[in-house]
Amino acid sequence: MLSIKKYAAIDIGSNAVRLLISNIIEQEGKPVQFKKSSLVRVPIRLGSDVFLNGEISEENKKRMLDTMTAFNLLMKSHKVVTYKACATSAMREANNGKEIAKIISKKAKIHIDIIDGEEEAAIIAATDLHSYIKEDKTYLYVDVGGGSTEFSVFHLGKIVASKSFKIGTVRLLKDIVKNETWLDLEHWIKKNTESYDKVDLIGSGGNINKIFKISGKALGKPLTYFYLTSYYHRLQTYSYEERITELGLNQDRADVIIPATKIYLSAMKWSGSKDIYVPKIGLSDGIIKSVYYNTVSSINI
Repeated sequence: MLSIKKYAAIDIGSNAVRLLISNIIEQEGKPVQFKKSSLVRVPIRLGSDVFLNGEISEENKKRMLDTMTAFNLLMKSHKVVTYKACATSAMREANNGKEIAKIISKKAKIHIDIIDGEEEAAIIAATDLHSYIKEDKTYLYVDVGGGSTEFSVFHLGKIVASKSFKIGTVRLLKDIVKNETWLDLEHWIKKNTESYDKVDLIGSGGNINKIFKISGKALGKPLTYFYLTSYYHRLQTYSYEERITELGLNQDRADVIIPATKIYLSAMKWSGSKDIYVPKIGLSDGIIKSVYYNTVSSINI
């Protein structure tokens, strides 16, 4: 007996807004399969408003409403049966975040849950991460976003420490990350990894996915600290315009990719990691799994 249903996840980040639609394939006597059906990404960059002015601008409020209306129609077209929409750092910190969520609920018929950093880390941990983790190894998982970065230490297959820091690509671009925050992060990483002989990094987020794709490495193979450092220095030799025209980066990726790489390299340096694995998973994947396994609430369509 074969059953296929469609679930959707909406990830409202500080840099971009994403709609992931996945096929949930159930077959008697076999493990459930989660197969990506469609992914739509809109680079609204809410963090540019919020981290400087404390609220989402009228222009981006309208863009958000238009995007959510479109997402609602796409979910209906795909015959999605259930969805969950999560908003992270930017909506969380915006003075008008809750008000905009209410407007979207009323006009676009999309209910948004504004989640904290710890819940975000827990949802991400619900992904297929365990299939990339070897039980006898230690990993520092780093999920870089526009407004915050989530860190988790995995030892013997279990999370032993987890924390969210207000260090993100959009914040760094706007030069509003305090030095104390970097020092707090350095202290936290060293404190939670120093007792282990060897720590590998697991990186998630659009920027590390892009770097991994450019590297041409086979899936499952890591990027080295040396490669990432070389690429970081190479990026800095190009202007923003050249990163678009010569390196082929999208305009909303060409600026944030440098601060993102800095975060990964800092995490590798402070944990003593020589390799970073890139499984290409993120919050959207975690939302789908969490909805399926009923560890979070969801909305039926």
